Amino acid sequence: MWRALFSGKRPLIGVIHLPPLPGSPRHTGAPWEALVEGALQDLSALEEGGADAAIVENFGDRPFSKFAGKATVAHMAVIARELVRRAKIPIGINVLRSDGVAALSIAHAAGASFIRVNVFSGVAFTDQGIIEGCAREVLLLRRSLGAKVAVFADVHVKHAFHFGELYDAARDAARNGADALIVTGRATGAPPAPADVEEAKGASGLPVLVGSGITPENVGQYKAADGFIVGTWFKRDGIVENPVDPERVRLLARALRA
Repeated sequence: MWRALFSGKRPLIGVIHLPPLPGSPRHTGAPWEALVEGALQDLSALEEGGADAAIVENFGDRPFSKFAGKATVAHMAVIARELVRRAKIPIGINVLRSDGVAALSIAHAAGASFIRVNVFSGVAFTDQGIIEGCAREVLLLRRSLGAKVAVFADVHVKHAFHFGELYDAARDAARNGADALIVTGRATGAPPAPADVEEAKGASGLPVLVGSGITPENVGQYKAADGFIVGTWFKRDGIVENPVDPERVRLLARALRA
């Protein structure tokens, strides 16, 4: 699935952070059309700047639930379908905090190409409580739907505490059927150690993406990485609530090629 999506590229994947959706604690009552249009504008900026893919997440729905509500799934599916229809690049889905079943359901309905699952296997201690892996449920659903959707699994995901070593977590994620792994720092904007990327690759034999803290200044440190997921740095002035700035995307894409 990785080869089919990116065929030899080291993809630069941008994030489309959705504002608070209907049914979430911070939803402002903003018109539905404005939510869709904002997501489409971010997609356009990512494509203009040279991103290779985009991942949609319900970032504005803080504080997150362990499992997404029906309203969240419905609204994300409609937005994602509009993005897939317009996109020239693959679209992925991440349902926070770590609802892999919801993400796969949305991806299949919308025609998206991959999902991100923050806790795919093992256990994480988070501000949402204890979150357990969902590998079996996700893969069973993928098979029952006949969905051609790749699963990108975080290993020792940010904003969480983990027992055990990263090597073991990466091995277990691969053993449980992930198609690629994601390594992050401890929090949003914090880069992981380059050695962590190498360790995850050695343990799993899978493609490994860096999922936080990447900038034009440090991207060259991650020679072992197979791809990069970039959210906040792509936003205007580096502020996560702002729209995607195509020039910042262009700068990082240029640095990655160099």
